[in-house]
Amino acid sequence: MTIFVQVVFPVILVFFIGFLVQKWKKVDIKPISTVAIYILTPCLVFRTFYEAEMNMQYVYMILFSLILLFALIIINKAYRFMRRYSQSTESGLILSTAFMNSGNYGAPIILFAYGNAGFAYAVSLLVLQSVIMNFFGVYYAARGKEGIKIAIRAVLMMPATYAVILALILKATPIYMPDNLMLTVDIIAEAAVPTVMVILGMQLALIKWEHFEWGKIWFGTIVRLVISPLIAFLITLMFPFDPLLANVLIVLAAMPSAATIVMYAVQFQAEPRLVSSITLVTTLLSIFTITLLLAILG
Repeated sequence: MTIFVQVVFPVILVFFIGFLVQKWKKVDIKPISTVAIYILTPCLVFRTFYEAEMNMQYVYMILFSLILLFALIIINKAYRFMRRYSQSTESGLILSTAFMNSGNYGAPIILFAYGNAGFAYAVSLLVLQSVIMNFFGVYYAARGKEGIKIAIRAVLMMPATYAVILALILKATPIYMPDNLMLTVDIIAEAAVPTVMVILGMQLALIKWEHFEWGKIWFGTIVRLVISPLIAFLITLMFPFDPLLANVLIVLAAMPSAATIVMYAVQFQAEPRLVSSITLVTTLLSIFTITLLLAILG
């Protein structure tokens, strides 16, 4: 109960505020998301990578993300084969289960649970997941050769990618950020986490409770909230992870479906109703599963 009150409840409360505001005022989310994507998040990412000490742990993090992604894709393909679902349904299930909400939801949880040291790892994984989501997520939503072209374009248009590149260049050269400019980055970066949390609450308010395919939803929910963290735990045994990083990765792997992926499903008509319903159900149930997982990890 202590973990719920101190870690999960404050995060859920911010989501709920965004949810209520959206229900009340019917706010246009796109301008707020644009500010978060193009200004707030790049500053947070730049600061994290500029101040972080790059080591082999980040290499292990990349391997972890790729192994987890392909393991979840294989599970979905096997399930599709067993149930003889269409390729469109397979794409919807992959979008719902292979991409976790490490940004709006995961990063704040890690900040409350493990402090700034864990949060730095969470932001690093956030960037990596964004690249993976923008490539593989777009590919599975669009499929085919055109999907690959769109996926590459999506990665290249992601501002956080260039924030990482700039931070690494500055770390590798004698050039440094002047203190006054870094203060500007700090001010903007501090606004990133609360803003994306409110945005998630607003996005959830737009998902409708109707025409749920419960068989597919329960499969997606179990894969996202139970199987994914189990696979993550096994992967952390394969590499010499720092104990804090291992815990961060396992918790992030247990996050609900990424809300951003719903936009891809809608844009490319990749079972948007299924994807949005799994996103909603996993987000609600994660209140309990994340609390339990944090208690288990200690």
